[in-house]
Amino acid sequence: MLTAFIHIRFLDILDIFLVAFLLYQLYRLLKGTAAMRIFAGIFIIYLAWLLVKAMKMELIGSIMGQVIGVGMIALIVVFQQEIRQFLLMIGNKYVKGGAFRLLRNSRFQSGYSSANIDRITMAAIEMSKTKTGALMVISRDASLKIFAETGEIINSDINTQLIKSIFYKDSPLHDGAVLICDNKITAAKCILPVSSAPELPKGYGLRHRAGLGMTEVTDTIVIVVSEQTGHISVARSGRIYIVSQHERLNKIITGFLTKTET
Repeated sequence: MLTAFIHIRFLDILDIFLVAFLLYQLYRLLKGTAAMRIFAGIFIIYLAWLLVKAMKMELIGSIMGQVIGVGMIALIVVFQQEIRQFLLMIGNKYVKGGAFRLLRNSRFQSGYSSANIDRITMAAIEMSKTKTGALMVISRDASLKIFAETGEIINSDINTQLIKSIFYKDSPLHDGAVLICDNKITAAKCILPVSSAPELPKGYGLRHRAGLGMTEVTDTIVIVVSEQTGHISVARSGRIYIVSQHERLNKIITGFLTKTET
């Protein structure tokens, strides 16, 4: 009996790891949002239902069971945006150019030249000096086609003056994000998903929230130049911070594109 009780199959271990992975990804997606509190409340109700069932309290258990059954449909409605972001994050992480992949390898190296990284960095620094608001998304592996379709396709070589002219306040393309993908300026005036993270400083506006939101659902790095202060911020993996030095910004972009960032 004891041997049968402790027998663990490989599929059992795989099952545990898959559940742990999904819960971790769900936590990352909901962390710091109002949806996290809703999810916690539902989880507490579920635990209470299990306790009621264990105590064989039939009436209250039946009522709570019906509530939880209907609640699964309500969950889909309440977490509609989060579910969409989760699926988008998985798609951008494991699909590249229509090819499914589980592991990153050398075939997906970005191929950005140091000269182009310098041009991106210089554009950010010069726009910072003139307090020109800017939002640049740089992709390493992720396909940005779905976001490029919201703006104007450019498909141009990376050029400092071109980037500056796009974000010039009287330019018809300045209101939105520039997408840099596959060593090209792919599109401009693009709409990005906006982060709902409540812990952002009050000084961060919609441009910063869009940059942060983009990194929450895609494997990208986003450079934000504040129109009010001229400060340059970098968003990466759902986090955003200010960068004040030219060399530091260049190092951050290079580290991301060459997969050596810490």
